[in-house]
Amino acid sequence: MVSQSNRVVPLDARFGPLTLRSPILTASGCFAYGQQFVPFMDLRRLGGISTKGISPQPRRGNPVPRIFETASGMLNSIGLENVGVEAFLAKKLPFLRELDTSVWVNFFGTDFDSYVQCARDLERGHGGGIDALEMNISCPNVKKGGIEFGTVPEIAHKLMKACVQVTDIPIVVKLTPNVADVVGMAQAVRDAGATGVSLINTLTGMAIDVRKRRPRLATTYGGLSGPAIKPVALRMVHQVSTALPGFPICGMGGIASGEDVVEYLMAGASCVQVGTSNFAEPAAALRISDELAQLLPELGFSTVNEAIGSLEQIPPEPEFSEHFRWQPTKDDRTA
Repeated sequence: MVSQSNRVVPLDARFGPLTLRSPILTASGCFAYGQQFVPFMDLRRLGGISTKGISPQPRRGNPVPRIFETASGMLNSIGLENVGVEAFLAKKLPFLRELDTSVWVNFFGTDFDSYVQCARDLERGHGGGIDALEMNISCPNVKKGGIEFGTVPEIAHKLMKACVQVTDIPIVVKLTPNVADVVGMAQAVRDAGATGVSLINTLTGMAIDVRKRRPRLATTYGGLSGPAIKPVALRMVHQVSTALPGFPICGMGGIASGEDVVEYLMAGASCVQVGTSNFAEPAAALRISDELAQLLPELGFSTVNEAIGSLEQIPPEPEFSEHFRWQPTKDDRTA
């Protein structure tokens, strides 16, 4: 809690069954497993941490170069490099368990069965530090898995239903923006038992070195993140929250200030994740939290919950009355 003008502004938030210290988490793939950020910040102040994507077996990821800075953003093609589920449970989870902050374990597979197996294996962390599983069906940077399940509602529904049957840990589904109907995807996973959705993962993009006549990334295409994608992310958060009221949404994409967070809350998100900003400013999430605590009372909100879905729609323009309808003049009739 932060005192502002003699008012106490609580930053606690809820995401379905989860209670968060604040609505600000750090995003998967942008905060490693947390330990690397200990020298820069007090991790216990975070609302939560979404880990690097975990797969059943360790992955080396894509060849370099696999990161390139763009105008107002970043392209990455890391390829979901990670230590694998067994090493995560044995070596990474004990550290996260001691933080007393919400731990979301992002996970994925390369096919249907490996997704289900990973969810089943991570169930061993239920009650031992894992608060939510964030199922990644949206990564554009791997040849198999992820995006294959994130573009067809029927397939996503079937996969979600299979995963909720093997674990009691709440599952949040991370959806891709590279799809025609994001509302349809969100509804499909909600109806299969998802606790909520994370919106959005990266947009597919590329960059070219004109002097070398080669792509900037070894894999040619990568995922675009950062401020450049925020308008797209806000639009999708608002679409889903409008179509599926009450369904929890974790918003992400270009968050770099407390005002960015409020935009997502107003659009209907219950919490947010800070991603690309962490690369340039390791403690960005805490600065953003402080800005949010100061901005909420300024905007007339006494709690985070009051800001959620508070966007006011612009009323449609009234139809012109007959008095204002255009009438041809004498010159118009004779022209």
